[in-house]
Amino acid sequence: MLSTIKIVLVETTHPGNIGAVARAMKNMKMHNLYLVAPKIFPSADATSRASGADDVLAGAIVCQTLQEAIADCQLVIGASARGRTISWPQMTPRECAEKVMINEPGNKVAIVFGRENSGLKNHELDLCHFLLRIPCNSEYSSLNIAAAVQVVCYELFVASGLAAQEEVLVGDKGEEPLATATQMESFYAHLAEALTDIGFMHPAKSKSIMRRLRRIYNRVQLDTKELDILRGILRMSQGHKRDGDV
Repeated sequence: MLSTIKIVLVETTHPGNIGAVARAMKNMKMHNLYLVAPKIFPSADATSRASGADDVLAGAIVCQTLQEAIADCQLVIGASARGRTISWPQMTPRECAEKVMINEPGNKVAIVFGRENSGLKNHELDLCHFLLRIPCNSEYSSLNIAAAVQVVCYELFVASGLAAQEEVLVGDKGEEPLATATQMESFYAHLAEALTDIGFMHPAKSKSIMRRLRRIYNRVQLDTKELDILRGILRMSQGHKRDGDV
Protein backbone atom coordinates (compact mmCIF):
# COMPACT_ATOMS: atom_id res chain seq x y z
CA MET A 1 0.00 0.00 0.00
CA LEU A 2 2.91 2.36 0.67
CA SER A 3 4.01 2.00 -2.96
CA THR A 4 1.14 4.25 -4.07
CA ILE A 5 2.38 7.19 -1.96
CA LYS A 6 4.77 9.87 -3.18
CA ILE A 7 6.80 12.17 -0.98
CA VAL A 8 7.20 15.42 -2.92
CA LEU A 9 9.77 18.06 -1.97
CA VAL A 10 9.34 21.50 -3.52
CA GLU A 11 12.42 23.62 -4.33
CA THR A 12 14.67 22.11 -1.69
CA THR A 13 17.59 24.44 -1.00
CA HIS A 14 20.01 22.18 0.86
CA PRO A 15 20.88 18.86 -0.84
CA GLY A 16 21.70 17.30 2.53
CA ASN A 17 18.02 17.57 3.42
CA ILE A 18 17.12 15.50 0.36
CA GLY A 19 19.44 12.75 1.59
CA ALA A 20 18.00 12.94 5.10
CA VAL A 21 14.47 12.66 3.70
CA ALA A 22 15.50 9.61 1.65
CA ARG A 23 16.82 8.01 4.83
CA ALA A 24 13.61 8.81 6.73
CA MET A 25 11.55 7.29 3.92
CA LYS A 26 13.57 4.08 3.71
CA ASN A 27 13.26 3.63 7.49
CA MET A 28 9.52 3.34 6.88
CA LYS A 29 9.66 1.27 3.67
CA MET A 30 8.76 4.16 1.40
CA HIS A 31 10.63 4.77 -1.84
CA ASN A 32 8.74 7.18 -4.12
CA LEU A 33 10.62 10.46 -3.85
CA TYR A 34 9.78 13.35 -6.20
CA LEU A 35 11.82 16.55 -6.30
CA VAL A 36 10.35 19.74 -7.74
CA ALA A 37 13.08 22.07 -9.04
CA PRO A 38 15.68 21.29 -6.35
CA LYS A 39 18.44 23.88 -6.12
CA ILE A 40 21.20 21.23 -6.13
CA PHE A 41 20.70 17.59 -7.12
CA PRO A 42 22.34 15.16 -7.44
CA SER A 43 24.87 15.96 -4.75
CA ALA A 44 27.52 14.25 -2.65
CA ASP A 45 25.92 15.89 0.40
CA ALA A 46 22.61 14.20 -0.40
CA THR A 47 24.31 10.81 -0.77
CA SER A 48 26.23 11.27 2.48
CA ARG A 49 23.12 12.21 4.47
CA ALA A 50 21.13 9.34 2.96
CA SER A 51 23.30 6.90 4.96
CA GLY A 52 22.49 3.82 2.90
CA ALA A 53 19.24 4.97 1.32
CA ASP A 54 21.09 5.43 -1.98
CA ASP A 55 18.42 3.42 -3.80
CA VAL A 56 15.77 5.96 -2.81
CA LEU A 57 17.98 8.79 -4.09
CA ALA A 58 18.78 6.92 -7.29
CA GLY A 59 15.07 6.43 -7.94
CA ALA A 60 14.13 10.04 -7.19
CA ILE A 61 12.26 11.75 -10.01
CA VAL A 62 13.04 15.40 -10.69
CA CYS A 63 10.16 17.54 -11.99
CA GLN A 64 10.08 21.15 -13.07
CA THR A 65 6.67 21.92 -11.54
CA LEU A 66 4.47 20.66 -8.74
CA GLN A 67 1.70 20.02 -11.28
CA GLU A 68 4.00 17.60 -13.07
CA ALA A 69 4.87 15.76 -9.83
CA ILE A 70 1.24 15.23 -8.81
CA ALA A 71 -0.31 14.77 -12.25
CA ASP A 72 -1.34 11.12 -11.72
CA CYS A 73 -2.42 11.48 -8.07
CA GLN A 74 -6.00 11.28 -6.84
CA LEU A 75 -5.25 12.71 -3.39
CA VAL A 76 -2.80 15.53 -2.70
CA ILE A 77 -1.92 16.59 0.85
CA GLY A 78 0.23 19.64 1.53
CA ALA A 79 2.29 19.89 4.71
CA SER A 80 2.67 23.26 6.42
CA ALA A 81 3.99 24.42 9.79
CA ARG A 82 2.10 27.70 9.71
CA GLY A 83 -1.54 28.62 9.64
CA ARG A 84 -3.18 30.30 6.68
CA THR A 85 -5.63 33.18 6.43
CA ILE A 86 -7.69 31.09 4.01
CA SER A 87 -9.09 28.01 5.67
CA TRP A 88 -8.03 24.64 4.23
CA PRO A 89 -9.39 21.33 5.54
CA GLN A 90 -6.71 20.29 8.00
CA MET A 91 -5.49 16.95 9.31
CA THR A 92 -2.77 15.58 11.59
CA PRO A 93 -0.26 12.95 10.39
CA ARG A 94 -2.32 10.23 12.09
CA GLU A 95 -5.54 11.40 10.44
CA CYS A 96 -3.67 11.56 7.15
CA ALA A 97 -2.47 7.97 7.55
CA GLU A 98 -5.96 6.75 8.43
CA LYS A 99 -7.45 8.47 5.40
CA VAL A 100 -4.81 7.16 3.03
CA MET A 101 -4.66 3.60 4.37
CA ILE A 102 -8.24 2.99 5.47
CA ASN A 103 -10.53 5.34 3.57
CA GLU A 104 -8.73 5.53 0.24
CA PRO A 105 -6.52 2.44 -0.12
CA GLY A 106 -5.07 1.97 -3.59
CA ASN A 107 -5.41 5.60 -4.66
CA LYS A 108 -2.26 7.39 -5.75
CA VAL A 109 -1.33 9.93 -3.08
CA ALA A 110 1.15 12.80 -2.98
CA ILE A 111 2.28 14.32 0.31
CA VAL A 112 3.93 17.62 -0.50
CA PHE A 113 6.55 19.42 1.59
CA GLY A 114 7.66 22.98 0.85
CA ARG A 115 10.86 24.97 1.04
CA GLU A 116 12.96 24.76 4.20
CA ASN A 117 12.62 28.47 5.01
CA SER A 118 9.15 29.35 3.74
CA GLY A 119 7.17 26.17 3.13
CA LEU A 120 4.49 25.94 0.45
CA LYS A 121 3.02 29.00 -1.23
CA ASN A 122 -0.72 29.52 -1.35
CA HIS A 123 -0.97 28.79 -5.06
CA GLU A 124 0.74 25.45 -4.38
CA LEU A 125 -1.68 24.69 -1.58
CA ASP A 126 -4.48 25.41 -4.07
CA LEU A 127 -3.47 22.13 -5.71
CA CYS A 128 -3.92 20.21 -2.44
CA HIS A 129 -7.07 18.61 -1.06
CA PHE A 130 -5.91 18.87 2.56
CA LEU A 131 -3.44 20.79 4.70
CA LEU A 132 -1.35 18.58 6.98
CA ARG A 133 -0.02 20.07 10.21
CA ILE A 134 2.11 18.30 12.80
CA PRO A 135 1.03 19.16 16.37
CA CYS A 136 4.03 20.46 18.30
CA ASN A 137 5.25 23.21 20.62
CA SER A 138 3.36 26.35 19.58
CA GLU A 139 6.34 28.48 20.65
CA TYR A 140 8.73 26.52 18.43
CA SER A 141 6.74 24.88 15.66
CA SER A 142 9.29 24.78 12.83
CA LEU A 143 10.41 21.22 12.11
CA ASN A 144 13.39 20.24 10.00
CA ILE A 145 11.99 18.89 6.73
CA ALA A 146 13.47 15.42 7.27
CA ALA A 147 11.97 15.28 10.76
CA ALA A 148 8.56 16.27 9.39
CA VAL A 149 8.77 13.61 6.69
CA GLN A 150 9.82 11.04 9.30
CA VAL A 151 6.75 11.76 11.45
CA VAL A 152 4.37 11.44 8.50
CA CYS A 153 6.03 8.32 7.08
CA TYR A 154 5.98 6.69 10.52
CA GLU A 155 2.23 7.16 10.84
CA LEU A 156 1.73 5.75 7.33
CA PHE A 157 3.97 2.78 8.16
CA VAL A 158 2.02 1.99 11.33
CA ALA A 159 -1.37 2.42 9.64
CA SER A 160 -0.30 0.10 6.81
CA GLY A 161 0.16 -2.76 9.27
CA LEU A 162 3.83 -3.21 8.36
CA ALA A 163 4.99 -2.12 11.80
CA ALA A 164 3.44 -5.21 13.38
CA GLN A 165 5.06 -7.44 10.76
CA GLU A 166 8.47 -5.88 11.34
CA GLU A 167 8.32 -6.05 15.14
CA VAL A 168 11.41 -7.77 16.47
CA LEU A 169 10.86 -10.18 19.34
CA VAL A 170 13.35 -9.65 22.15
CA GLY A 171 14.96 -12.82 23.51
CA ASP A 172 12.49 -15.68 23.62
CA LYS A 173 9.44 -13.48 24.22
CA GLY A 174 6.42 -15.10 22.64
CA GLU A 175 8.00 -18.52 22.15
CA GLU A 176 6.44 -20.08 25.24
CA PRO A 177 2.69 -20.29 25.99
CA LEU A 178 1.32 -18.09 28.73
CA ALA A 179 0.76 -19.74 32.09
CA THR A 180 -2.77 -20.99 32.75
CA ALA A 181 -4.94 -19.87 35.67
CA THR A 182 -4.32 -23.23 37.40
CA GLN A 183 -0.56 -22.88 37.00
CA MET A 184 -0.67 -19.36 38.39
CA GLU A 185 -2.71 -20.42 41.43
CA SER A 186 -0.19 -23.17 42.12
CA PHE A 187 2.59 -20.59 41.86
CA TYR A 188 0.83 -18.19 44.25
CA ALA A 189 0.38 -20.97 46.80
CA HIS A 190 4.07 -21.86 46.46
CA LEU A 191 5.05 -18.18 46.73
CA ALA A 192 3.01 -17.70 49.92
CA GLU A 193 4.57 -20.83 51.41
CA ALA A 194 8.11 -19.72 50.56
CA LEU A 195 7.61 -16.19 51.91
CA THR A 196 6.26 -17.63 55.15
CA ASP A 197 9.16 -20.10 55.39
CA ILE A 198 11.79 -17.36 55.14
CA GLY A 199 9.95 -15.16 57.65
CA PHE A 200 9.07 -12.41 55.18
CA MET A 201 5.31 -12.79 55.47
CA HIS A 202 3.26 -13.01 58.67
CA PRO A 203 -0.34 -14.23 58.95
CA ALA A 204 -1.71 -10.80 59.83
CA LYS A 205 -0.33 -9.25 56.62
CA SER A 206 -0.41 -12.22 54.28
CA LYS A 207 -3.64 -11.31 52.47
CA SER A 208 -2.65 -7.74 51.59
CA ILE A 209 0.89 -8.73 50.55
CA MET A 210 -0.31 -11.60 48.39
CA ARG A 211 -2.93 -9.39 46.76
CA ARG A 212 -0.25 -6.87 45.78
CA LEU A 213 2.06 -9.62 44.52
CA ARG A 214 -0.79 -11.05 42.44
CA ARG A 215 -1.29 -7.65 40.83
CA ILE A 216 2.41 -7.46 39.94
CA TYR A 217 2.57 -10.89 38.32
CA ASN A 218 -0.82 -10.57 36.63
CA ARG A 219 0.34 -7.39 34.92
CA VAL A 220 3.40 -9.19 33.56
CA GLN A 221 1.44 -12.19 32.20
CA LEU A 222 4.08 -14.85 32.85
CA ASP A 223 4.72 -17.57 30.31
CA THR A 224 5.38 -21.17 31.36
CA LYS A 225 9.17 -20.87 31.10
CA GLU A 226 9.22 -17.75 33.28
CA LEU A 227 6.98 -19.50 35.79
CA ASP A 228 9.34 -22.50 35.93
CA ILE A 229 12.26 -20.15 36.65
CA LEU A 230 10.39 -18.47 39.51
CA ARG A 231 9.31 -21.81 40.95
CA GLY A 232 12.94 -22.92 40.86
CA ILE A 233 14.01 -19.80 42.76
CA LEU A 234 11.35 -20.45 45.39
CA ARG A 235 12.42 -24.07 45.84
CA MET A 236 16.06 -23.03 46.21
CA SER A 237 15.23 -20.33 48.75
CA GLN A 238 13.22 -22.85 50.77
CA GLY A 239 16.08 -25.35 50.57
CA HIS A 240 18.58 -22.81 51.87
CA LYS A 241 16.20 -21.90 54.69
CA ARG A 242 15.85 -25.52 55.74
CA ASP A 243 19.63 -26.05 55.58
CA GLY A 244 20.08 -23.03 57.81
CA ASP A 245 17.53 -24.36 60.31
CA VAL A 246 19.48 -27.59 60.60
